[in-house]
Amino acid sequence: MANYSLSLRGKQNPRVVFFAFASCFGCQLQITNKEKYLLDVLGQVDLGYWQLISGQPLPQEFDVAVIEGAVTTEEAAALVQEIRQRAQCVIGIGACALTGGIPGIASDAVDQHAQMVYGEALPAACGDIFAPTPIKKYIDVDFEVPCCPVDFYGFVDVLQRALYGSNKAIQTTSMCGSCKINGTQCLYEQGQICMGMVTRAGCGARCPKLGRPCNGCAGITPDANLESAYKVVASYGQDVEMFKQRLVLFNAQALSSAEEQ
Repeated sequence: MANYSLSLRGKQNPRVVFFAFASCFGCQLQITNKEKYLLDVLGQVDLGYWQLISGQPLPQEFDVAVIEGAVTTEEAAALVQEIRQRAQCVIGIGACALTGGIPGIASDAVDQHAQMVYGEALPAACGDIFAPTPIKKYIDVDFEVPCCPVDFYGFVDVLQRALYGSNKAIQTTSMCGSCKINGTQCLYEQGQICMGMVTRAGCGARCPKLGRPCNGCAGITPDANLESAYKVVASYGQDVEMFKQRLVLFNAQALSSAEEQ
């Protein structure tokens, strides 16, 4: 994460804008769903532009840019770089923006995928088409709100830190520790494959608490040891190849980068 200007501290009604690139807009919908608290949150800022809910033009100046979605076109790459230049602070929200998310699965034969959808009517206005890529490949991101979709309270926490500053440490441990804190029985002991041992902590292990395996939507933790994880999976009698396939769901770009290194 980049170091952003602290000049936002104490600024009255900093201007915030919301953008979305290749995504389902689900993270922004998740934020708007909390109607009871939404106005309290937005009352702290000047909402200058929100692509999901308004057709108003983008303001010339803004302080905080909130970005959802992966970069998939030449036009999008240029726009995300322009946003970075104009914003004092950039917040990336959701798996698509931070890891490439589910769109990132389409990392091979991108032109063929586009031709299947558009045929001869493939639009040229957006320029070259790229494999869905996290925004962090093109710009520095100051704050991250992971998962698919994001948690409303997690978003509010990060927005507060962006607006008022914070010395809160970013978690780099795996999600398995959260299950132990919650008292949740390990799903491997129940015969299920779970991505928790290599996934970033911070979501509170919400899915395992509901008896559902983690699918890795928060991204792979920097401390992950994939080779050791494969051995653990095998030790429980689970299919290692299935584990790898499920890990690709939200982390195709990260795994590809790791293989290249």
